[in-house]
Amino acid sequence: MKQRRLKFCLAILLCLALAIPASSAYAQTVTSNQTGTHGGYDYEYWKDSGNGTMVLGNGGTFTAEWNNINNILFRKGKRFNETQTHQQIGNISIDYGANYQPNGNSYLTVYGWTVDPLVEYYIVESWGSWRPPGASSKGTVSIDGGTYDIYETTRTNQPSIKGTQTFQQYWSVRTSKRTSGTISVSNHFSAWENRGMPMGKMYEVALTVEGYQSSGSANVYSNTLTIGGGGNDGGGNNGGGNATRVEAESMSKSGQYTGNIGSPFNGVALYANNDKISYNQYFASGTHSFSLRGASNNNNMARVDLRIGGQYKGTFYYGGSYPAVYTINNVSHGTGNQLVELIVTADNGQWDAFVDYLEIN
Repeated sequence: MKQRRLKFCLAILLCLALAIPASSAYAQTVTSNQTGTHGGYDYEYWKDSGNGTMVLGNGGTFTAEWNNINNILFRKGKRFNETQTHQQIGNISIDYGANYQPNGNSYLTVYGWTVDPLVEYYIVESWGSWRPPGASSKGTVSIDGGTYDIYETTRTNQPSIKGTQTFQQYWSVRTSKRTSGTISVSNHFSAWENRGMPMGKMYEVALTVEGYQSSGSANVYSNTLTIGGGGNDGGGNNGGGNATRVEAESMSKSGQYTGNIGSPFNGVALYANNDKISYNQYFASGTHSFSLRGASNNNNMARVDLRIGGQYKGTFYYGGSYPAVYTINNVSHGTGNQLVELIVTADNGQWDAFVDYLEIN
């Protein structure tokens, strides 16, 4: 009788063990610097000093807690082999959700590196007591229903994935915080390249919680990284009505009289024939619409030519001093990196062209 009961109890215990979800047994706790693979995602825990705990969950999920730290990063995403650009890898996006509770300086961000050139990059979705990076914006871009400021900063003789180096940092920082949604990562890469900020070969892309001289916690309850598929058209548009906006003052200026202005908007004045502004943009597809906000300095007609890859693509017209947007639709052009130029070509000494921004749809 006792033997039967023993067998019965063992059978119940076996069934209960099989019924326990694998996730509860699969969690892994990390409290010191290490990298690895967990749940099909690459992860890294890095700190220079202080206390922090990372619990790795299913897929891309994880929790993070930190206190008394100087600098700490918790991240989970994908490592690459430094042989392909983001265009060669394919469209990259992240669907995420987090309960993010920073106390002090911290970022909830997409983070990673490229090599050749060596670049450390951030797509900041939310932050703690300080909005990074404390620099002058190179313009804004509209992606995933939000507006991001773009920044470029330089790190001189600082730690990197290649040892102590001098390298660039690229930033997209959302103008309003959020802690869930879709991040069209490749669109940010294209927006940076549009402003002359070249990306190299991919080393990493990861959803990251960073803390700096602070404390806090985060529960990243959703983190799905998708690579490949449709979405990124190279103009900052992922097919969802987004557009890339390039501020005129962030472009390269040439010509005898080209210069910045503060009225009727912050932009650039093109005063004389062949004065121009230009920048390099990566196009994955060969057709876009271009909208230029501008004005004339009086009631005479101001004309600004659009050239892409050295070829004339149309003219923007402004018949007065009140700012207006003129659009050239369905422009066919080359793909890959192309030089985009805005040029005054018919100056008769009676007007000047003022340029605010170029938007690509």
